[in-house]
Amino acid sequence: MKMRLELFLVVAAAVCAAGKPLNTAGNKLLLISFDGFRWDYDQDVDTPNLDQLAEEGIKAKYVTPPMLTMTSPSHFTTITGRWVEDHEVIHNMMFNPKTNLKIPFRQTLKKSEWWDTGVQPLWITAQNQGLKTASFFYPGGGVTYNGQAVNRVIMRSINHKYANETEWRENIDKVMSWFSEEDFDLVTLYYGEPDNVGHRKGPDHPDRKTIIQQIDRTLGYLREAIARHQLSDSLNVIISSDHGMTTVKKKPQVNEIILNKYLNLFGAASFEILDYGGFGILTPKPGKEQEVYDALSKAPNVKVYKKEEIPEDFHLAKSKRLPPIVVVADLGYNLNSRLIVYVNRGDHGYHNGEMDMKTIFRAFGPDFKRNFVSEPFDSIHIYPLMCKLLQIEPAPHNGSLSVTENLLLHSGESDSVVCQ
Repeated sequence: MKMRLELFLVVAAAVCAAGKPLNTAGNKLLLISFDGFRWDYDQDVDTPNLDQLAEEGIKAKYVTPPMLTMTSPSHFTTITGRWVEDHEVIHNMMFNPKTNLKIPFRQTLKKSEWWDTGVQPLWITAQNQGLKTASFFYPGGGVTYNGQAVNRVIMRSINHKYANETEWRENIDKVMSWFSEEDFDLVTLYYGEPDNVGHRKGPDHPDRKTIIQQIDRTLGYLREAIARHQLSDSLNVIISSDHGMTTVKKKPQVNEIILNKYLNLFGAASFEILDYGGFGILTPKPGKEQEVYDALSKAPNVKVYKKEEIPEDFHLAKSKRLPPIVVVADLGYNLNSRLIVYVNRGDHGYHNGEMDMKTIFRAFGPDFKRNFVSEPFDSIHIYPLMCKLLQIEPAPHNGSLSVTENLLLHSGESDSVVCQ
């Protein structure tokens, strides 16, 4: 017994000296994100599988995404545990205010220079500690970090159709085979619904309820696939989202804000992204910052911030990429620069304190409690929970395991070596 203990301590010391924790018996983890799944979307729809998952695992009352409540910034917060001002993915679009470069969202997903900011996402942290990881459509998964790629990546095509239920099931089958046949440890799987239908039709449209039922059927299929691949005792699953959704256009009132009515943007701004839902950014021309701020502050139903005056709880002000002026519309109002060019019926990007921006959270598997309803928490805290599940040492992050550890069966117990 004494020899075994001495051997363990020697191995542990060697691992710590190498900067890696001792990974022992960590179960596998599947992180699923349903883009734009608002916290209450399952409350007006029959969802037997989501209900069953709540009985078999964890249901949070809701989760608060970071500011910004947009797809890329929020997903990167989940996978890094960092606030947006720290990970610097501050928009869905890659941009450069000095050159006026703007690259659309789906093309930005392939641009390493937008994502590789010195912050290490979970895939890379896990790989550096001996685990095998994959990203299936997940934002941030298709680029390299300090030259290192995720072990396996499947990217969406530019014209990918989001709502094909047959493809959804095929994707689950593929991921299950990665776990069961190729011994992957971590897979992140992304679905573009119900965000797509929420934008096109609005959150109150019957088609939104239809897609929630499709998601529910897909989760039922997931449960069957886990059992079929004999993963029930070794696979933990977290079901998450990036932001909610609110109605932005409802007849007879159309909630549009045209900012050029209050400021000559051509004469006062050198860079802008304003035609993008509820969140806008711009760079005033030299000497015109106060003029821009004062003029836009007169616009109704918006809040205008100088970068240095952004509230601390936004966790945005320290960003080096963020332009000097930030505009946030009131819930349900849509920003436009000069003309009404945005035709969506639903949108996000609003203050993360708004209930319409809150998201879903479910979790089940061998390491989670059963039939447990969690109090709300910020999405920043999902990252240390995932590290705990994988039994790896986290990279530097802003979350806290103390917030989410109570979701686990053996909360408070340490089963990994801590390197001093």
